[in-house]
Amino acid sequence: MAKAMSGQKTVTPTAAGLAASVSATKARGLPPVETWSPPFCGDIDMEIKRDGTWFHEGTPIGRRGMVKLFASILIREDDKYFLVTPVEKVGIRVEDAPFVAIDFEVQGDGRDQILVFKTNLDDIASASDDLPIRVVRDSETGEPSPYVRVRRNLEALIDRKSFYRLVDLGEHHDEWFGVWSSGTFFGLIPSDELPD
Repeated sequence: MAKAMSGQKTVTPTAAGLAASVSATKARGLPPVETWSPPFCGDIDMEIKRDGTWFHEGTPIGRRGMVKLFASILIREDDKYFLVTPVEKVGIRVEDAPFVAIDFEVQGDGRDQILVFKTNLDDIASASDDLPIRVVRDSETGEPSPYVRVRRNLEALIDRKSFYRLVDLGEHHDEWFGVWSSGTFFGLIPSDELPD
């Protein structure tokens, strides 16, 4: 429970309260969360699993519209995630990345191609300097986890089938094997680490 300050009445943040607050302020497009600086009100029992499923109090949130609403007010500060409204900021848990890139299309070809990713929540991101692709490899198994930035500093884990398609598009450049998008080369793995 949040403490009262200066005689103000405070309440414990709830998912329903967050949704109502955002719905009241939401215009077309994404809310301007970067212009809001509400006080931190504590953590809420909400988690985004690695597969992109959102949970509230241990139960999957079944309403896609509600998930998209919460995703529209998601921010990341360092390695912590928060839902923000004009009046409150609550912490949530994210197992890996908040989104999953479930598909992409290729516009153009070669160095001029643009890779346009679609997430599980219908966000669209064209990989570029501003929305880079990166790969993290597990230190024990070497297994890759590829990501693409979607918006602000939020990323999507690129699903396995899409990553295999990226590899099929790959080429060698400056001792790296990777892909081009929007005039930028994104290295996926050092060329000398590829099996023969």
